[in-house]
Formats: sequence, C-alpha cells, structure tokens
Amino acid sequence: MAELLEKVEQYWDGRSEGYCEVNLQELDSFKRNAWIDLINEYAPKVSGRKIKVLDIGTGPGFFAIVMASCGYEVTAVDYTDAMLQKAKKNAGVYRNSIKFKRMDAHSLEFEDNTFDLIVTRNLTWNLQKPDEAYREWHRVLAEGGRLLNFDANWYLHLHDAEKRKGYEQDRLNTLKKGLEDHYTCTDTKAMEDIAKNLPLSKICRPEWDTKELLSIGFKKIMIEMEVGNRVWDEVEKVNYGSTPMFMIGGEK
Repeated sequence: MAELLEKVEQYWDGRSEGYCEVNLQELDSFKRNAWIDLINEYAPKVSGRKIKVLDIGTGPGFFAIVMASCGYEVTAVDYTDAMLQKAKKNAGVYRNSIKFKRMDAHSLEFEDNTFDLIVTRNLTWNLQKPDEAYREWHRVLAEGGRLLNFDANWYLHLHDAEKRKGYEQDRLNTLKKGLEDHYTCTDTKAMEDIAKNLPLSKICRPEWDTKELLSIGFKKIMIEMEVGNRVWDEVEKVNYGSTPMFMIGGEK
C-alpha cells in the first residue's frame, strides 16, 4: 500500500506544472464563477460568522482560491509538496487568507466538528482506502455541515468493455474536431498502471459513494450527474463525453 501511495505522489508531483497551468486557465475563464455558483448552491447556511471551508486535495489551489474570494475561512490540504507550493503561488492576494497544510486525506489533523463545508475534486478515485477517507471527512464536519465531492469514473474503462468503447470514441471525437486530447498529452500508461490497483477504478459511481455515505451516517445525500454541463468547456465535454463528472454530496 505504501508503495502505491508513493507512486501516486510521484505521478502528481510530475504533473504539478501542467496541472497548475490548467488551474490558472480555469481561474481566468467562465469556470471560476460557474464553480462558485455551483458550490454556493449547495453550501450550508451560516449566520454571524464566515463559513469554514476545507479543500481536500487542493492541487494547485483552484477551489481554495475561489472559496477565499467568496470571503470564506479556507483551509487547503494536499499530500504533495509540489502541489502545495503551486497553490500558494497561485493564491496571489488570497495567499494569507488560506491555511495551506500538507496532509493525508485518509488522516486529517483536525478536531472533530471543525468545518461547515468540505469540497474536493478528482481526488476520491486516487485513494487507496476511500471508505476510511469518507469516515474521516465526516468526523471533521460540523453538525449540519456538508461534503461536496466532484469526481468521475475516470478509469472504469480499464475494467468495463462498454466504457472502453466510449473512451475510444472520445479519443476519435477529439481527433475529428481537431481538439487537444487530454489523455494522450499526458503519461497515460503511468496513470493507468496506478489506476488498475486503485479500488474505485473498478466500481461504478456514485452508487458506491451513496451507500458508503449513508452507512457512515450522513443524513442527506445530494447527487448531480451532469456537473460538466455547468463547469466544462467544449474541449472537456468532447474529451470526457463518456465519463461525465458527477457531484456526490452529504449533509452531516
């Protein structure tokens, strides 16, 4: 398990530069306000103080930055130092408004019932023990707090023949439209080798997440299956046509 975690860390360390560029482009596009509107639509209501937000797997800091721009009290964690350094740099005027910490998503160094809102994107599928991570996230949420997890069945095509057909069609569609292919422009083989050994690559979601969150004790589940229609540009919609981004949310 430790070896797999090390491989995941090394992969994202190597991707930090390119992933950072993508996040900076997002911050300078319609996506910034699209994400703010989406998250605030589901965020819990708090009166008399700032909403306390935890961004888990912050990467180059996109969620942390947009939440800080809303005036929230933001803490951002990531397992890789390279990503945290990028996030601090990208935060600009919001740098001193965000607490950046290196932390494992499975084991958070926070008190129980600390945060009103947890946001995370494209992280859960990377985790070796997502069930343990979910329990930990539930622990640090305050009563009435909400978790908003944005993810997709990114590598289900490695295990499902129908999904594989969809994935290959996406590659053809990007080629036909003359668009950048987000898979072939990265080290696809390295990530596929890692993904084959990660539990959520084999499981159809968010059905699994729904059962898990209910079993942990979340009182209310919120699901949105076509998040990409709100926050993706045309290039992403073509690249990931067979792999829609979903939101799975839970209220404590």
